[in-house]
Amino acid sequence: MAADERLREYRGKRDFGRTREPSGQGPSGGAEPRFVVQIHDARRMHFDFRLQVDDVLRSWSVPRGPSDDPHDKRLAVPTEDHPLEYEDFEGVIPKGEYGGGTVIVWDRGTYEPLSHDRRGRPVDFAESLERGHATFRLHGSKLHGEYALTRFRGGRDDAEEEAWLLVKKGGGRSSGHGTPDPRRARSVLTGRTLAQVAAQNGEG
Repeated sequence: MAADERLREYRGKRDFGRTREPSGQGPSGGAEPRFVVQIHDARRMHFDFRLQVDDVLRSWSVPRGPSDDPHDKRLAVPTEDHPLEYEDFEGVIPKGEYGGGTVIVWDRGTYEPLSHDRRGRPVDFAESLERGHATFRLHGSKLHGEYALTRFRGGRDDAEEEAWLLVKKGGGRSSGHGTPDPRRARSVLTGRTLAQVAAQNGEG
């Protein structure tokens, strides 16, 4: 499916005359797939976890945020695909717009797809997501090591809302501290907190 088609829902929800969010007209990504974790202080505070799959960012809303503690199982609810340029988006989405509120880039970097079949043969990452289980290794400024996304509810043949679990797998580098307080967390791009971004954009 072409990126333009996959971004139809994203574009349909936004008025780009009001929001500074990217419309998705930028170039394709580089050799290594990217990931980004944004903190979004909207109607409800949450983290947005996004993985580059082909020419879009597959996206999940993670209410409690990704954790580097393997004992934490974090709910992840799929949202619409986002353009690759969204990796750099930080600012205030105007009130009245979809997702109105403040956004900071908490972490970003590259990732390695690790999905394989029962015989140990590599499986295309997009295909592994379609099947409902994908493993990958993050190389971010804050998040490192192997993670898994597993669908446990819903899907194409189920009327119930689709939901996944995001879990850090054992081993590798980990502080075991879980996820920081989102209101005290700082942007990996600018070092600013949510409150500082909101104030500097005339919302504080």
